[in-house]
Amino acid sequence: MADWLARAHPVPRQAVSEWSNHGVALLPLGRRFDAIRVPSERVHAAVGSDVPETVAAALAEWLHGPVIRDLRSGPSPYYVLVAPDSRWQGDEERLGTGSHLGVPRPGRVSMLACWVVLPPFPGSLCATARLRALLDIAEPLPLRTVQP
Repeated sequence: MADWLARAHPVPRQAVSEWSNHGVALLPLGRRFDAIRVPSERVHAAVGSDVPETVAAALAEWLHGPVIRDLRSGPSPYYVLVAPDSRWQGDEERLGTGSHLGVPRPGRVSMLACWVVLPPFPGSLCATARLRALLDIAEPLPLRTVQP
């Protein structure tokens, strides 16, 4: 699995080096996969929990593909990996060519990002239709008002 991910990088050895030195490799999107950034609140509303084990089990069952969580910021968004040519019609931001994603090495723990759902096999990605169906059951995010 790590080899397939490393080959998303133009210099696969650099990805392996980044995993060794930093725990994550900054991989370019648009070649092997794109990512859809989903706010944690949307994921938790859709699965009805914020307990990591429950979220992981629900996402694995719904999406049948890889999901990464960014641990660096407070809201900690989820990144659902999808095929570069897949169609996406949703409010959540799609990251593709020209973007990079911090991808942890499979089977290793990192303080920057973690695998919520590991790819079941090399090349396995999430279907955007399944992600859309999951998010359709999430409660809408409340509108935020700006105070003058």
